[in-house]
Amino acid sequence: MPPSGYRGLSLWHDTIDDIEPRPSLDTDIDVDVAVVGAGYTGLWTAYHLVAADPTIRVAVIEKEVAGFGASGRNGGWCSALFPASLKRMAAERGREAAVRMQHLLHDTVADVGRIADAEGIDCHFDQGGYLSVARNPAQLERVREEVADHREWGFGEDDHRLLDAREVTAIAGVNDALGGSFTPHCAAIHPARLVRGLADAVERRGVVVHERTTAVDVRSRRVVTPHGTVRAEHVVLATEGYTPTVAGRRRAIAPIYSLMTATEPLPDDTWAQIGLDKRTTFADNRHLTIYGQRTRDGRIAFGGRGAPYHYASKVSPLYDRDERVHAALRRILLELFPVLDGVTFTHAWGGNLGVPRDWFPSVRHDRHTGLAFAGGYVGDGVATSALAGRTLAAMIRGDDPEGLATLPWAGRTSRDWEPEPLRWLGVNAVTALMTSADWSERRTGRPSRAASAFWTALGQ
Repeated sequence: MPPSGYRGLSLWHDTIDDIEPRPSLDTDIDVDVAVVGAGYTGLWTAYHLVAADPTIRVAVIEKEVAGFGASGRNGGWCSALFPASLKRMAAERGREAAVRMQHLLHDTVADVGRIADAEGIDCHFDQGGYLSVARNPAQLERVREEVADHREWGFGEDDHRLLDAREVTAIAGVNDALGGSFTPHCAAIHPARLVRGLADAVERRGVVVHERTTAVDVRSRRVVTPHGTVRAEHVVLATEGYTPTVAGRRRAIAPIYSLMTATEPLPDDTWAQIGLDKRTTFADNRHLTIYGQRTRDGRIAFGGRGAPYHYASKVSPLYDRDERVHAALRRILLELFPVLDGVTFTHAWGGNLGVPRDWFPSVRHDRHTGLAFAGGYVGDGVATSALAGRTLAAMIRGDDPEGLATLPWAGRTSRDWEPEPLRWLGVNAVTALMTSADWSERRTGRPSRAASAFWTALGQ
């Protein structure tokens, strides 16, 4: 794929400089740490390793280019959201550890902006918070329950605040808003600028990044590629939604596709009706996730789930676009902001994200084998991966004064997904269930019993 071929991957790739791939690996090398995957997880791990000890030799191996996958295509939410509830985190390591992890996630949002600024990465970081809107009584009930739940864990108004309809529309002119909630712990970013900037930052600190280099075998102490082997004391697998493409890991992570669309830059009079003056990220409280942001160049970038899971965890560029799902996203955005009727949508794209069987991300390092892994973020990976990278760096170095290795996600492993066809049936059944639940709640205003039962069964 020539450099120009990375155009069209997403709005974000279309609004950065042309990508010139770094040299591929063409010989055997010896390093202290080999990282497979040049997305956020891999690059944050490399960054924190060499920031703590500049003498550590780190090589990053990437099949395409840094930011080719989800790190360069996502919705641009750098948030403190975590796919597992505080209750589930507490079940792993206790209440204090769960609360400490949530506080660390809050801090990590600002840390990403601080480090980007220090490294000269202009990733359009604006911490305008996150607005969750309720547009029917069932959604409003969930919003109230979520804020009340955070109160029980000790998080106050400064962390999560319940809003009435007037307060919601003061932030964003969402149609039919009944109320909502607001948290300041979220920033809007340009994701491709962040991941490409991180790759440059680790290179400046001595990390070697080999792009267009496929890891054909990943095992203890070595990463084998077509033209050379990387020998290392520690090997980090940071492949997220591409993990099933790594030999022997087909069932470790389910690659679920999330798709996005973007408008043309909008005129000032349109923005006067929409709001989002502080680039507050936004969604409503439906079961089938949606997410949006106001970009620095005045567009709305908007995405959501609903694309099918593909048999045998297959990933392919063919799945990055689905006209049915993209049309639904455009329709939902117009429902939220009717003022957008007639606006031109300039971009439609997608990519896969990693979902573990129990929807609980993991960070682990086996000192005996040297193998390490972090991922399974279920789409909440921008800030989460930064904390994961910091945690992996501490584990690998054996120097952990913050006690990051005692957090609820540290050292755990989710069980494998079921073999096919059970995996295909189960994942797509969940998507259908969430779609049906949202339709029912819009029609009746009452919470879906089926969806509630699913989340309860998952432990949420």
